[in-house]
Amino acid sequence: MGKAILVVIGIALFVYAVFDLIATPSTRVRYLPKLVWFVVLLFAPIGPLLWLYFGRMRQTSPPPSKGDGVWTPPPGPRGPDDDPDYLRNL
Repeated sequence: MGKAILVVIGIALFVYAVFDLIATPSTRVRYLPKLVWFVVLLFAPIGPLLWLYFGRMRQTSPPPSKGDGVWTPPPGPRGPDDDPDYLRNL
């Protein structure tokens, strides 16, 4: 039973890494081209782990938007009841 769990985890890791590789833009891939990374993924279980740790660029925090050093997120979408143009057309 323990070996079956390890196999399922390995398959899930491989599938996740393949879809992550496909979804990652080529500009965010490090060290090797995407096609070579796909070949590396075939060497389970070390291939998907190498992709996750070395293949893609990590998300960096955005720079502060003001001089106070505190980053404020951009405004999110507004609901229709907050949009004056929408309310004007009712």
